[in-house]
Amino acid sequence: MSLKMKELPESERPYEKAQMYGTEMLSDSELLAIIIKCGTKEDTSVGLAQKILNLQNANGAKDLRFLQDISMEELMKIKGIGKVKAIQILATCELAKRMSKPIHSLKTVIKTTKDVADLLMDELKYEKREIVKLLILNSKNVVLKNINITLRWYKLCKY
Repeated sequence: MSLKMKELPESERPYEKAQMYGTEMLSDSELLAIIIKCGTKEDTSVGLAQKILNLQNANGAKDLRFLQDISMEELMKIKGIGKVKAIQILATCELAKRMSKPIHSLKTVIKTTKDVADLLMDELKYEKREIVKLLILNSKNVVLKNINITLRWYKLCKY
């Protein structure tokens, strides 16, 4: 049986460590443990986070980007990761993906296909499946909206 969080020195607990040194000093498993919040009788949240990170090696990934492709079902195979924790992890990944989108994208003027590529490259470069995007422009070719229609279409056709 592993140690409980309360039994660890304060300098080793993710929340306290983040408060003392800043989140940039936390390991990947400690950051993930904060998202997970609590562990189980058998594992601390850090232990559960480490099990998730071990999936990275099984998928052949070299960094945390494997989390954007992992399914809820894969996460829930880990004892202690239920639906709520899996959704929390996936929601955090989606937030990170959205935060990485360029802020200026809605003021971009599209004149050539290169402009479209420049606009969408960062967002789509790690996708493992095809994505259908809809760019809505005004009469001066300024991007008004950037919509991902693939998932919407898939959900409509699924039923």
